[in-house]
Amino acid sequence: MSANSPSDRQGAAGGAVSRRLVLAGGAAAGAAMVGVSGARTAAAATNGTDTEAAMAGSAGKSAGQARVRFDRWTTWSDFRCGESDGVLPLPGPRLGVVIAEAAGTTSYADPYLGTTTEYEYATWTSPARRLDFGATQLTAHWNADTPKGTFLKVELLATMEDGHHDTWVMGVWTLDDSELDRTSVNGQSNAYGEVDTDTWNAETGHAMRSYQLRLTLLRRPGSRATPRVWQIGATASAVPSRTTVPATTPGPATGITLAVKPYAQNLHKGQYVEYGGGGEAWCSPTSTEMVVEFWGKGPTSEQLSWVDPSYVDPSVDQAARYSYDYGYQGTGNWPFTCAYAASYGLDAMVVRLNSLTELETLIAAGFPVVTSQSFTKAENGYYASDGHLWCVIGFTDTGDVIVNDPASNSDSDVYTVYPRRMFETVWLRTDYTKADGTPGYGSGGVAYLIKPHGRALPDVVDPRNPSWPSDHWG
Repeated sequence: MSANSPSDRQGAAGGAVSRRLVLAGGAAAGAAMVGVSGARTAAAATNGTDTEAAMAGSAGKSAGQARVRFDRWTTWSDFRCGESDGVLPLPGPRLGVVIAEAAGTTSYADPYLGTTTEYEYATWTSPARRLDFGATQLTAHWNADTPKGTFLKVELLATMEDGHHDTWVMGVWTLDDSELDRTSVNGQSNAYGEVDTDTWNAETGHAMRSYQLRLTLLRRPGSRATPRVWQIGATASAVPSRTTVPATTPGPATGITLAVKPYAQNLHKGQYVEYGGGGEAWCSPTSTEMVVEFWGKGPTSEQLSWVDPSYVDPSVDQAARYSYDYGYQGTGNWPFTCAYAASYGLDAMVVRLNSLTELETLIAAGFPVVTSQSFTKAENGYYASDGHLWCVIGFTDTGDVIVNDPASNSDSDVYTVYPRRMFETVWLRTDYTKADGTPGYGSGGVAYLIKPHGRALPDVVDPRNPSWPSDHWG
């Protein structure tokens, strides 16, 4: 299943393209995920003429400067600067906020389990983050511990260009799925914007000028258990509609390959239909599990005891189950996938990178990155996808991009080299034309950045458009 996005697209026809339609595209299109024996090099899968023809359809429109701002709250002083109602910021590195004293009680009706349960709650609201541009899209993320019987809700408090205020639910999250089903909340829309699965989009003619994030922590009345959130943040952006981006030259990651264990999603085809059924539906959890395990984390044998012992690579099944969005009915929810990765104590963020140079900077510093893109078969050389995630692990000596592409039939087939120009086009663009002539939509540079808390990030490449935490410690 895709985890792709319409990016910040506001076409002349009006309104942002529905992310839900794009997300569903990978499965609906029934793209054939073809595994090729041994290391794959996409440039060899199609001749130069075909490649140039495929790219020509997206070569005409390179829009103006995109704007991006990443923000997060993660330190004790960060949380103390917010407004707390029953929440206690814990002193010390990366301890976050917990329920100290309930601010009240409420009931939650789980639309999938058909249950209604009483909870007590407390809230924390971030300081207002004022933007020096009008944002047309925002994706939040959170890193949290949610013991059984607890969960959290994340809301966006948006202030628009004319002073109008709205509150949008960005997700209802818990790792444990035995008592409550984590879910996105679709059906939220008005004249100013809408939420499609995990991403807020402005309607045509409107833009967000400042925002706050609100956390609601919930637990059973009388319980001493509490959710603990040690990071919450968002990427706000305004990416003009574009079918191409300027070409870059090989940079600091040239000749570097990170030792990331490969996993193939097609080995799981037909497994656990209640969590999406494996195969092409599991590109996001499969790619994410590669990065989780690169950092020496992952599920224990006890945690994997629910998986059929005949299944290979059971940690991929674990990642799919515990990132599954019951509202969307799939595993392509960006912040849910990052929240799953964070359950192992990692920092996990949804980011929007501005260029392939930024991606190279992260690879050169030792950080594998999961990227979201969509493409035609003529562009990819193997298969078409309306939205697909893979794990970037390095760059060749000539600057082409090395990925662990989970759209493979065996783990040994996952290692793939994609031409540099093809990669940066299909990942960074927002619009393209599919083989059947219908419009397709790209992520505009969306990625997962997952790392140990103590591993410092490199300096941001463009301080005016910070794509990751500028203080290094994310």
